[in-house]
Amino acid sequence: MTDRSTPLAADQDGPSPRPLVQRIGAILWPSFFAAAVATVVFFIVIDPLVLRDITFPDLDISRQGGYTIAFFMFWAATSASSLFTWILLRPPGRFQGPRR
Repeated sequence: MTDRSTPLAADQDGPSPRPLVQRIGAILWPSFFAAAVATVVFFIVIDPLVLRDITFPDLDISRQGGYTIAFFMFWAATSASSLFTWILLRPPGRFQGPRR
């Protein structure tokens, strides 16, 4: 049996922070899929050319351009949602000083 009366160094420091690429990937990757699904569902109901005629009739935006613009708008919205979730789920003591 192991005596755990003295804490290990890893127990004191807590888990090591994840690499930046992994943190960014955890935000962008799920939001990419959510944006793809949102784009498909949105354009099942709405034609991008009709939407263009209603909102910006003077601009010459193709159907594919409408799909692209909408996808990046959905991706920005879902990325913001993933980022806010990540911020709210961070451990409280990790970025604050020690509690008194």
